[in-house]
Amino acid sequence: VQLQACGGGLVQAGGSLRLSCAASGRTLSRYSIGWFRQAPGKVREFVAAINWSGGSTYYADSVKGRFTISRDNAKLTVYLQIDSLKPEDTAVYSCAASSDYEGTKGVDYVYDYWGQGTLVTVSS
Repeated sequence: VQLQACGGGLVQAGGSLRLSCAASGRTLSRYSIGWFRQAPGKVREFVAAINWSGGSTYYADSVKGRFTISRDNAKLTVYLQIDSLKPEDTAVYSCAASSDYEGTKGVDYVYDYWGQGTLVTVSS
C-alpha cells in the first residue's frame, strides 16, 4: 500500500487543521494506521493510531483531547483532526500502515509502510 499525507500548513496557535492520509494500491481496511511526527532536531514520536474498522483508537498522552484520528475505508483515507494547536506541535506529520489490522500500536517498528509527511507549522 502507498500512503501520502497532506493537509499541513502554517497555523496560528489555537487554530485547527485536518490532516489526511490517502492510500492507494491495496484495500485500506487490511491495515491499522498510525500517525507520527518529527520535530526539527528531535526523534520521531507516535501521535495516534486507529484499527482497521475505526472501532479502536490510541493516542499519545501529549495529544489526548486535542487530536482525533478517524478513517473512511471507502475513501481510502485516514484523518487526523488537530485542534487547539500549540507551537510545540510544529513537526512533519507522517502516516504509516501496519498489517496488524486490529492493533493500535504506538511504536514505529510494527508499521510496514510509510508515506511522505506533511509539514505543520504553528506560530505563537
